[in-house]
Amino acid sequence: MSVETPQPAPVDRPLDGHPPSFGLIVIGDEILSGKRQDKHLPHFVELLAERGLHLSWAEYVGDEPPRITATLRRARESGDVVFCTGGIGATPDDHTRQCAAAAFGLPLVLHPEAKRLIQERMADTARAQGLPYEPERPDNLHRLNMGMFPEGARIMPNPYNKIPGFALATPAGGAMYFAPGFPVMAWPMMAWALDTDWAAHFRRGAWLEKSVIVFGGMEATLTPVMERVEAAHPGVKVFSLPSVDHPTYGMHIDLGVKGEPAAAEAAYADLRAWLAPLDLRYGPEIVRAT
Repeated sequence: MSVETPQPAPVDRPLDGHPPSFGLIVIGDEILSGKRQDKHLPHFVELLAERGLHLSWAEYVGDEPPRITATLRRARESGDVVFCTGGIGATPDDHTRQCAAAAFGLPLVLHPEAKRLIQERMADTARAQGLPYEPERPDNLHRLNMGMFPEGARIMPNPYNKIPGFALATPAGGAMYFAPGFPVMAWPMMAWALDTDWAAHFRRGAWLEKSVIVFGGMEATLTPVMERVEAAHPGVKVFSLPSVDHPTYGMHIDLGVKGEPAAAEAAYADLRAWLAPLDLRYGPEIVRAT
């Protein structure tokens, strides 16, 4: 079944006061098997935080085409801004390009700019080895598969070795970005996509997380207070993070709120006031702002 062809221009999302939701999909058996530790999730969280944005969700998927396609299709339909890493090479276990095409209902085509960049990279490599570049050699022709993207895709520049990733706009106003699994390539591409397409939604200095260390309390005891704060302050999230063996505080609960600064400050004031009758012990307050 065919679907709408995504626009190759940068994403134009209305400035309605709310930034888009961001998601991350990490693809590869090597992550799920434990052969490699994922580094993308913590780094992407940092990239977003530097821009006043936050990660809403993340998924890990092995190298199974039906599962990858289903995951990408859900992401496409979500309207979120989704970054995908891994599986865009040209070996038999790289399935992401084909699965993205299936999820969007689009054919794979050789992107002309991607072809140029891949050939340029191959020529550079041959030159560095003191060899002639032979574009018609079978292995060099095979490498052009790395430029086979769903029709209508934009390329994502790769400052490390020139071989690009690609991006697709989604019908609900979001976008999906596809980068290699190698952090040295993927991370600059992620930053480029955020700065190119989503700078209008950056909210530096517009997010506050404020909490207090609580000793001797149980989450069941704190739940009514948390529910009361959330009901009184729509748009503010209340959280509790228990720990049993913290090196500094030992057994405790990190209890707090997060949201836009003014709203979070008001919610935190109520949180502390409504905790007072519980006769708990408290450690330091913790403030994180972006």
